[in-house]
Amino acid sequence: MQTIGERLEEARKKKGISIREAAEATKIRGDYLQKFESNHFDIGLTEIYTRGFLRTYANFLKLPADRIVNDYAALGRNEVRPRAASREIYGRVDVTTVAAEESERSAAAAESAEPASPATRPTPQRNRAGSSLPTGPDPALVFKYTKWVFIGVVVLFVGFTLKALFSGGSTPAATTKATAPKSPVLGLVATHPVQVTVRRKNADESEGELLFSGMLHTGDSKSVPRTGALFIEASAAENLQIEINGKRHNLGQLLGNGYQRGQLPSP
Repeated sequence: MQTIGERLEEARKKKGISIREAAEATKIRGDYLQKFESNHFDIGLTEIYTRGFLRTYANFLKLPADRIVNDYAALGRNEVRPRAASREIYGRVDVTTVAAEESERSAAAAESAEPASPATRPTPQRNRAGSSLPTGPDPALVFKYTKWVFIGVVVLFVGFTLKALFSGGSTPAATTKATAPKSPVLGLVATHPVQVTVRRKNADESEGELLFSGMLHTGDSKSVPRTGALFIEASAAENLQIEINGKRHNLGQLLGNGYQRGQLPSP
């Protein structure tokens, strides 16, 4: 029984086309197609991409695509889902407990304070019968402290008044900060489930930094920076809309039927 790669290679040679011609027709990289024909399916992409490329290549060669994909699935390759990032939970501090502890420490410090010496201890007043009278605050001290508090309030009031007069009562003009220009972004909106990969395009036409790679479900949206030309790959281009300057465009219509990978020029 022929392997998947042998069937693909035989069908391509019967059509009389090269790997390069097949890559240009299917918009799939030539090294991927060459690996498929050599039964090497580990091309560094996710499982959904590998199956999608196999189906596209089989349809192009007029082979039963479902059978090719099912034979590939029978090889026992299972897609590994990424684990969800763990979240660290931080403890909470009970403010009331802290306040209670501070109060207890203050009370303990007050109890441990030395008693006043006899020289500074106020002498209790006595009535005519010789019994002690309840002691209270010294009126002279109360008047003294009240006088200084009143003087301090007056000084503060005069100071604020003079400041307001010399400043002319005008408030400093509000400084306006120059609004930094917003970097252009590319919006990705899924109308149906679709696997999307967005990379920067280097100056030498090669693939650059990975900006986003993941599955978008129906209604999901994602924004990626668009500071230059981009490569966009989608498992089903018709299920993805791209938003540019507030306008949405269907990726399938932009790329054309059967195309799953395209380029977006610099903004």
